[in-house]
Formats: sequence, structure tokens, C-alpha cells
Amino acid sequence: MASSPVERARTAPADKPLLAVLSGSRVEPTPVWMMRQAGRYLPEYRALREHKGSFLELVYDSAAAAEVTLQPLERFGGLNAAILFSDILIVPFAIGQHLTFVAGEGPRLTPTLGDAELDQLEPFPERLTPIYDTVRKVKARLSPRTTLIGFAGAPWTVATYMVAGQGIRDQSETRRLAYAQPERLQALVERIEDVTLDYLSGQIEAGAEAVQLFDSWAGSLAPAEFERWVIAPTARLVGALKARHPHVPVIGFPKGAGGKLGAYASETGVDAIGLDETVDPAWAHRELPKALPVQGNLDPLALIAGGAALETAATHILDALAGRPHIFNLGHGILPDTPIAHVEQLLSLLKGRG
Repeated sequence: MASSPVERARTAPADKPLLAVLSGSRVEPTPVWMMRQAGRYLPEYRALREHKGSFLELVYDSAAAAEVTLQPLERFGGLNAAILFSDILIVPFAIGQHLTFVAGEGPRLTPTLGDAELDQLEPFPERLTPIYDTVRKVKARLSPRTTLIGFAGAPWTVATYMVAGQGIRDQSETRRLAYAQPERLQALVERIEDVTLDYLSGQIEAGAEAVQLFDSWAGSLAPAEFERWVIAPTARLVGALKARHPHVPVIGFPKGAGGKLGAYASETGVDAIGLDETVDPAWAHRELPKALPVQGNLDPLALIAGGAALETAATHILDALAGRPHIFNLGHGILPDTPIAHVEQLLSLLKGRG
């Protein structure tokens, strides 16, 4: 059974601002971390990536992946969390698909489940083990005030990659499968849930203090399909995870959910909602449960712009969400051409609001 906000507040360390917010407290200055805060905009990341070669080799070298995870915290003051450096497609890799990353094009999974059957895949659960090693290495080096966040892809989003073999903007192949052969997609989603449950549990046991479910393609579904393929699997996964780890908060990030955020918040059991940049934070504050922590939601392009545009956008979010527990973040991942000086500007602004 999931713990209540009061119970979580009792177990959240007093010196962990981000965990305090996830427990239902309002904290000043607003805690902050950024999706993809470790990545290509940092010269130290680019240097390490060039040395290691492929992205997957970097992920599976636990010492190097830990170094990447910690790079933004070593460069910037003011970040309240480290987010594990890994990828959401580690789960289908463990389920048995072959995973590669094509330069300039992104990840590829083979065989696709548009062409092959799920029971033809040979599972490799040992492909999850190096990720736990990364978590342990990060935890050993992390400041006591900094929260370590683990993550996984949500079942619907992972399923779209497994069916199509790559990211497709409208997820048409998986949506067609959902209508034509829902029992086949249901079997795939349930397999993803099972592996993801073990994967997140392993991260928690290795030292992750909170976890985030990335549902990057949640916005492509019609309302009834959203209920079946986003809300229901997420609720089952969150419930099972809470049964194992009742005091570990779960952040749900259903990108593109828009007006369906209310149902997601009330039905999935997540402890906090991540907002993408298309959501008006004033609307979110008005429509979502009043005690629910909210995370987000600066447009990554405003961070690239910097200057007055960045200050205006960040201030609007802070003002709109001032009446509830709030973690400042981007509405999606930080982009590779983001100037480091603009990240420093944002963190200075947030610190000054305390």
C-alpha cells in the first residue's frame, strides 16, 4: 500500500530539500534539477563520450556513467538532485531485443515487435546489473543534501519503441496494434511492467531515493486509449513498486497529456506530476489536487534564449506554483546547444528567490 504524504514527510530527511517537496512540503528556495542535466551541452561530457566511443558503451561502463551523472553537480551549484545517466531502452534490451544507437538518428531495436513475437525474444536480465553498479557508485560520491533519482520508461512509451524499433512521432504502428490486436499489446505491456518493476526496485536497493517514470509519448493517445495504455499500466506498476518500497516517491511524467493530467494524477498513485512545457502552470495549480507536488516546466528553448526571456518564463512558473509543493525543472530535456551561462543564470535566479 502506498504511504500517505504525512507518512512520507516523517521519513524524508530534513536536509534533503527535493525529498521534502516530494513528501508534500513547500520549500524555499524551490529545489531544482533538470531532465538530461548530464549530457551533450557539457564539454566534459562530450570529451568522455568521445573517449568511450558509443553511447551504449558509456552507459554500460559503470564508472564512466557515474562520472557523467555527477558532472553537472560538480560544475553547477544549486542542483538538488542527480538523475541517473542511462536510457529508457535498457528495459527492452533486457527483455531480449538488440539495442544500437545510430549516430545522428537515435536508438534502434531489433527485431521489431511489428515483425516478431514477444515469446521469440530471449531475456537477458543481467543487462540490468551494470546500471545498479552505476547507482551505487554515484551514491557513494553524492553530497548528503543531494537526492539521487532513478528512472525508467513508462510501459506505453517503451512499448512504442519495441513495436516500431525506433521513436516515431505519432506512434502510429503501436496505436494501430492497440486497436487491431489489443491482447497482443497487453501481453507486451505486462512484460514491460514486470521487468520495469524489478529494474526500479534494483535501482532503489542500490541507493536511488526517488524514481521518475518517463512517458514521453503519452500525448498521442485518444482519451479511452490513454486510460488503457498510460493510466492503467502506470497504476499497476506504481502500486507494485509501493508495495516493495512504500516510502520511495514516484514522479510521473506523461508528456503531452494536457487535459488528461487530472485523471493521471488521481488514478495512477504517483507522488508528483512532471509538467511538460505546453502546460500552463497556473492551470495546473488550479486543476490538480492541491497537495500534489508538481515538477516543471520551463521550455528548454527559453533556457537557450537566456536573458530577459528566461527570467520572465522562470518567474511566471515560480509565481504560478508558489502555493503548492514545487520542484523546478524543464518541460523536457535540456538541449545540446544550451549555453552553460544560461544554466548558471537560471540557478542564480532560483537561489535568489529563496
